[in-house]
Order: sequence, then C-alpha cells, then structure tokens
Amino acid sequence: MIAAKAQVKNGGGEHSVVLITNDHARSITIPPKDGGGSSANGAELLFLALATCYCNDIYREAAKRSIAVRSVQVEVEGTFDGAPGSTAQNIAYSATVEANAMEDAIIDLMKHTDTVAEIQNTLRMGTTVTLKSMTAVSTG
Repeated sequence: MIAAKAQVKNGGGEHSVVLITNDHARSITIPPKDGGGSSANGAELLFLALATCYCNDIYREAAKRSIAVRSVQVEVEGTFDGAPGSTAQNIAYSATVEANAMEDAIIDLMKHTDTVAEIQNTLRMGTTVTLKSMTAVSTG
C-alpha cells in the first residue's frame, strides 16, 4: 500500500507545498497569490496530477515491456463553469511518447497505460472525499 499526502501552508505572503509518499517528503515551489492563496489554482493542479500520473505510469508500464522511453509529453485540458462547487467538464488529454519500439507497440503501451493510470481511474470511477478534521484559531 502506498500512502500519499499533500500539505499546503499559506499566510503572510508565503506559500509552502510539501508532497509526502510513504515517509519520503519533498517540496515543490508554487508562489503565493497576491491577497492570499496559491498562484496555481485547483483545476491546474488537478490537470497536473493527471498529466504526471500518465507520464510516470508510461515509464512504469514500459519497463514491464522492456521498452526504453526517451521522452513523454502530456497535455491535459478541461473546463469549469466558474460557479463555486462546480465540477470539471470535458477533461481530455493528449500524449506523445518517444521510445525504442515500433509505433504499434508504443501505441499499445499508451492505450494500456490509460487503463491503469491511477488518477485517471480515480476520476472515472469517483471516490469519497471527506473533510476529516477542522481547527479554527481565533486571532482576535
């Protein structure tokens, strides 16, 4: 089992993002937005998660097939209607994979990877998301 966690701390003109998988933590740089919050919005990060998942999984699945991947490019797009609480619509992604295999083998790898990409499958199947705890700190 893999345990993953993302932590965001924002305030005082600072924005900190830490990603943790099992016990391995690493920071990524995302600047704060003027007025508070992150300069990257949730839709962008959701689409980044989809792109990253597919990219990583291409390498994982290629290794199982003894295919050496030289490069992967993934672009994810979609829309939100702009209303608070709205869900993403029309999410689609395109990928280009360069590898040391015949074109049909690379296409087969790409199609297979689409079926085993965890983030894609999470969105396709839906999952429960729960607000686990809340802490309010009064400063006034």
